Amino acid sequence: MIEGFEIGHHTADQAGWLTGTTVILARTGAVGGVDVRGGAPGTRETDLMRPTALVDLVQAVVLTGGSAYGLSAVDGVMAGLERAGLGFPVGQKPSEVVPIVPAAVIFDLGRGGVFGDRPTAEFGASALAAASTSRPASGCVGGGTGAVCGGLKGGFGYAEMRLDTGESIAAVAIVNGSGSPFNPRTGRLWADRLDLLPRPSEAGKAALVAAQASTQRRLNTVIGAVLTDAFLTKVQANKLAAVAHDGLARAVRPVHSMTDGDTIFSLASGRRSHNSDVTAALRDFNNLLAAAADVFNDACLDGLLAATNRGEWRSYRELTGLQSE
Repeated sequence: MIEGFEIGHHTADQAGWLTGTTVILARTGAVGGVDVRGGAPGTRETDLMRPTALVDLVQAVVLTGGSAYGLSAVDGVMAGLERAGLGFPVGQKPSEVVPIVPAAVIFDLGRGGVFGDRPTAEFGASALAAASTSRPASGCVGGGTGAVCGGLKGGFGYAEMRLDTGESIAAVAIVNGSGSPFNPRTGRLWADRLDLLPRPSEAGKAALVAAQASTQRRLNTVIGAVLTDAFLTKVQANKLAAVAHDGLARAVRPVHSMTDGDTIFSLASGRRSHNSDVTAALRDFNNLLAAAADVFNDACLDGLLAATNRGEWRSYRELTGLQSE
């Protein structure tokens, strides 16, 4: 995990349920940014992340199912952070804080069979309590539990990389887009940028196309975040979130439709020292931007490969016969 962050899931996939909540925790605060590009976003506190807004530091980000109803999961996260005294100070006492917790949702209502079974404040509290510095589980967990992408089962994905400068960057993605995650001519996942996977057989390709054609796709969204230990300003954090969308556009096609709510956050813990040379600092930031696109693409790949069958939705691995690692 990237220094300064913890991630926790709460998963509900029992009878009637297929949803969940993921929390990204920054106990000591992180400079935040966001870029909302979908035509139907469900979000909270994104205006506060604009460069002209008051607050710089974010304590947590919530990525959750439940469509707009799922935003109630944030209440449980805020309550837990308040008890810990973590948030923007607004009074004379250390306990008088307002936790800054931006959030975004995916549409997964009714995918478990019961329309009203969706995240509550308890989901957020449970995900916060589960937050850890260990690599988070991928697949049908947390906010990715009910994810579906282009007719295939989607999920929560994670990827990270270390740059030559010593800075690290990671991405979390909940892959729930209305666009397709695979090339219909070849059956290969768009996100497989390094050609790591075998090409599906003709039967596998046909199974993918058939599964996609048989699934009604109306309301979807890919949401996620990029995390880095680099020192960034709020303006730079917003730019980082914007460029991460390039990685999404490589992994799912098309994106940013009127029925998607595609939203990507960025968080910078600032644990790495800032290069004081202007030219070198610009070079380093450009490299970080390029890495953000790659790592978000890779997180989408991880989410698709880690997904497993749920209900009527089949995973890429099952449909192509690709063996699990």
